[in-house]
Amino acid sequence: MSVGTKANNRFLIVLGTIIMQMGLGTIYTWSLFNQPLVTKYGWELGSVSTTFSITSFALAFATLFAGKLQDKIGLRRLTAVAGVMLGLGLMYSSHATTLPMLYLLAGGVAGYADGTAYITSLSNLIKWFPNRKGLISGVSVGAYGTGSLIFKYVNAHLIGSVGVSRTFLYWGMIVMAMVVIGSLLVREASVAPAGTAKASSLLAPLEKKDYTVGEMLRTKQAYLLFTIFFTACMSGLYLIGIVKDIGVKLAGLDVQTAANAVAMIAIFNTAGRLILGALSDKMSRLKLIGFTMAITAVAALTLSFAKLNFGLFFASVAAIAFCFGGNITVFPAIVSDFFGLKNHNKNYGIVYQGFGLGALSGSIIAAFLGGFKPTFITIGALCLISCLIAVMLKPPVQVRKERKRNPEMPGRTAYGKIS
Repeated sequence: MSVGTKANNRFLIVLGTIIMQMGLGTIYTWSLFNQPLVTKYGWELGSVSTTFSITSFALAFATLFAGKLQDKIGLRRLTAVAGVMLGLGLMYSSHATTLPMLYLLAGGVAGYADGTAYITSLSNLIKWFPNRKGLISGVSVGAYGTGSLIFKYVNAHLIGSVGVSRTFLYWGMIVMAMVVIGSLLVREASVAPAGTAKASSLLAPLEKKDYTVGEMLRTKQAYLLFTIFFTACMSGLYLIGIVKDIGVKLAGLDVQTAANAVAMIAIFNTAGRLILGALSDKMSRLKLIGFTMAITAVAALTLSFAKLNFGLFFASVAAIAFCFGGNITVFPAIVSDFFGLKNHNKNYGIVYQGFGLGALSGSIIAAFLGGFKPTFITIGALCLISCLIAVMLKPPVQVRKERKRNPEMPGRTAYGKIS
């Protein structure tokens, strides 16, 4: 195969992944449906908004099994099936007249399908570009954020023109088409033997090990990365769910002005994915995560203690959204740096459970502590702890290639110590 043909194939794979991820990202327009559903069926607002928490949890839960399913039926077939499942879940939600039915279809079915296609298409694209993992992760996850931004206007228009129930029908049809079409363009990557891909400067002279899930779970790094990712996701997802409310109650903004924060979160979230993803290829990814966690802590504590005005409120919200977008973009690359590419979709699926738990934990903490401010104080403290972990964390020790060839030869760890 010629160089030009390879480049063309990779372009189609990128394009297919972008189309899929944009369709998958539309799930983040859920807040638009809360009030219309309350108005139509008389349900409690908190009960309706719980649907998105279920969706997020199901999305994360699906990543535990997506890798095994991909091994059995292949990437194209799996993502196509997930696209059909996602579309049907949303389309049948147009007939949901009870909360349990809504939770099952728009929450469980749609979330599980979304997570299945998300993790497999993202991991596959990273494998195609092992030397630009941060940038390509930013492109993929950035497309996910772009989908939420574009469909904020599409779904808002549909709700206003055809009503909330029929919007589910049209939304499902559009998303099904996007994911299925995208799946036809992708091609599954083959992973080169461990150690052949270009690694970071820290690990370049060392043989990279492709960890299985079991091997990864026997390292302390897996649990520390999970802690950081959980904190990052909780801070961003909690803010996304209540940003309009804190604008009104904490900053004293009118409802329309506070609602603009929803669009601003989408913009800065997407910007963080693209900018920090590309930047992570040029510097230490863990130091970058440490920096974003510190910024998130400052912003969360500002929302807790400062006397908020228009500028301070929007600056804090923008900072958290930007860092959240960057964090969930850089983490797939960190997991591959630490544990290899071969089992990336399975290993990242384990760490990604921090997303589902983070989606639920913010609301639980808020209910337990009784308000926005103590919740943001808690988030700020957790972010500072995660910042310290990120700065101090080192990858699992790798051995030099010479030692593998001659077990009698003294070796060095990744940090220069004789073993």
